[in-house]
Amino acid sequence: MKDIEKLKSTNECSGCHLEGADLSEMNLNGVILNDANLRGADLSHAYLFQAILTHTNLSGADLTGIDLSSSDLRKADLRETDLIGADLSEADLSEVDLRWADLRWVDLRWADLYKANLSETDLSHANLSGADLSEADLSGANLRKADLSRVDLTGANLAGANLTDANLTGANLTDVIWEENELAIPLSLLGSREKFKI
Repeated sequence: MKDIEKLKSTNECSGCHLEGADLSEMNLNGVILNDANLRGADLSHAYLFQAILTHTNLSGADLTGIDLSSSDLRKADLRETDLIGADLSEADLSEVDLRWADLRWVDLRWADLYKANLSETDLSHANLSGADLSEADLSGANLRKADLSRVDLTGANLAGANLTDANLTGANLTDVIWEENELAIPLSLLGSREKFKI
């Protein structure tokens, strides 16, 4: 309770304990929450434009429809978060842990996801156009109908990822790690639904 009051009055609460807090629909634009614990918190439809949340624990949080555009989330823990319809465009998500997160319909245009762990995430219908996913772990991720146009996937791990109907137009696939089995290559990449052995 004390930490919530500090957050509301100062818009800064680094290292605070806000586990399970109800911060839904709050205007927290520019908030500073470095190293804070927001595990299981409700931040649905909240506004955190240009927020600073480096090393913050957001695991299991409800981030449905949140605005985190242009925010700094480097090395944050976002495991098992619900981010359906969230705006993370131009956010710095380098080295974040997003394993098992629900990222359907999320806006990740021009986001920095360098070395991010997106293993087993649901990114179906997500817009990642222009994002940096170099050396990211997308193993087992669902990228069905995702927009990956102009994405940098240099050295990314796509083993077991579902790329059905994904748009990879202009994507950089240098040194991408594929598994050695049959893959359905997206229509946008080959121009036809061919299958091939990598």
